[in-house]
Amino acid sequence: MMTSTTTLAIGTSAGTLVLTTASALVMGLFAGLSHRHQRQLFAWMRKIRRKDETNTDLDKPAEWLGDLYKAQCGLTRKPCAADDFAGISSIGNMIEGITDHTEALRLELAKVVECVQGYVATALPEPGPVTRITVPYHRAQLTLAMRQEAARGELVRAILAAEKKIKDLRHS
Repeated sequence: MMTSTTTLAIGTSAGTLVLTTASALVMGLFAGLSHRHQRQLFAWMRKIRRKDETNTDLDKPAEWLGDLYKAQCGLTRKPCAADDFAGISSIGNMIEGITDHTEALRLELAKVVECVQGYVATALPEPGPVTRITVPYHRAQLTLAMRQEAARGELVRAILAAEKKIKDLRHS
């Protein structure tokens, strides 16, 4: 009789031990999965935070490029003197000020600044008190106006390239 009592006691003990071990393994598995999920969640949050910081850094250049695009659009196909370039020149100076501090856009912004300076340099001379416009003077003015329009076209291409880079950086 002692054998059957011992067998029953061992069986009950072994069943409890197996149940306890199984529940401990299941809880350990859940803890491991929860830990892995939590690490993935924090990595995703860090990535989103970095992306938000990058987007914030790109807000000013994007705004100024938009303003520059609008300003140059107002001067399209219009021969301009130096006074007409005041807005474009000031926006170009603001962009030049942040060019060194914007690593991801440095080349594009430097190209925009270079094009702004080239465009402003094409300003037509102020007409003096001319009583009669000669054909050579008119041709010279026309040539200068055509160079000015070509420089404006280069500026537009540089602005659009910089805006595309900003868009690509925001979506990556």
